[in-house]
Amino acid sequence: MPLNQPTRTLAANALSGLKVVEMGQLIAGPFAGKTLGEFGAEVIKIEAPDCGDPLRNWRMLKDGTSVWWQVQSRNKRSIALDLRVPEGQDIARRLIARADVLIENFRPGTLEGWGMGYDTLAPLNPRLVMLRISGYGQTGPYRDRPGFGAIGEAMGGLRHLTGEPGRMPVRCGISIGDTLAALHGTIGILTALYHCKVHGGPGQVIDVALNEAVFNVMESLLPEYSAFGAVREAAGSALPGIAPSNAYRCTDGYALVAGNGDSIFKRLMQCIGRPDLGNDPTLASNAGRIERVAEIDIAIAAWSTSRSVDEVLDRLARAGVPAGRVYTAKDIAEDPHYRAREMILQQTTRAGYPLDVPGIVPKLLGTPGSVRSAAPGLGDDTDAVLGEIGLTARDIAALRDKKVVA
Repeated sequence: MPLNQPTRTLAANALSGLKVVEMGQLIAGPFAGKTLGEFGAEVIKIEAPDCGDPLRNWRMLKDGTSVWWQVQSRNKRSIALDLRVPEGQDIARRLIARADVLIENFRPGTLEGWGMGYDTLAPLNPRLVMLRISGYGQTGPYRDRPGFGAIGEAMGGLRHLTGEPGRMPVRCGISIGDTLAALHGTIGILTALYHCKVHGGPGQVIDVALNEAVFNVMESLLPEYSAFGAVREAAGSALPGIAPSNAYRCTDGYALVAGNGDSIFKRLMQCIGRPDLGNDPTLASNAGRIERVAEIDIAIAAWSTSRSVDEVLDRLARAGVPAGRVYTAKDIAEDPHYRAREMILQQTTRAGYPLDVPGIVPKLLGTPGSVRSAAPGLGDDTDAVLGEIGLTARDIAALRDKKVVA
């Protein structure tokens, strides 16, 4: 199926030859599988035969399938397998015995109940690296609680900081907790694989909790409480403790301005016609600016409110001050920089329609990764994958009659 790829010749994918079995569903586990797949790993996704991954039906559907699915599951092979029955569990164990990595994000204990805990799998495959993503981790008093990304964001400290002061905490609009957990899990997988290859170590479990993945990016939240008893609160569009960094109203929208570097602040004040503030020695460092942040914000807003976003951004760019507009999906799709950086790719889905999808991050200049195949239909690869582990057409037909596979 045609895929419009970057014009340069792609080198061999860095993870070519890596075999991954993905048992997760929805967001966290599958995002980790997606990332590995983009850099060349072979990802076999196991889905329930009756309905598949629920993400197939989340948000906006085209031709009966979520367009989100087309991004999350590209470069993957789908096998429809019932893990609740012994025959399905046996097949899964055979697949895992040949794999380098297993990804799962079920509630702790689920795989053990299916006879696929790490203690069972390790003797079959001593070098197996197993990523386990859950709400609260595989141990601890909250281990058995159900957990979603939104709860991880709340318990990780992020949700308390979002929104306007004194108002209801808001979410950022995407499942950021799941994605952070997936990225931490991907780092864990690559670290464990390096240990296996370079140090000759055995496989191991990577235990990622949603709340801990969020907590890990909370910067100085805990040290400030430990040292000063300070509980950081929501601050709207500002960045507490760093000034100036805020959103400022213009005649036709908002501009984000980050003038918090010492030399940048001087250039910003010169640009807005306030050299008095830029040359004020008490404002030469961030510590002084924080004491007068309200005054500084008022000065910037007084300048921006009479100008369009385009004018504000143009003048600040010429002054060497970081600034940007608040992008919508339309802005991203039409931005020439996104196109130049190959961050918008067009792929053809298996249903035959073209779709703009995000490009690949990070940019590896030698092995940049690729979109090699569109997201599969449910069970598209069942027969091929089962054949690779030695099952005959008759074996597969018998399993299909018993509804073990689809």
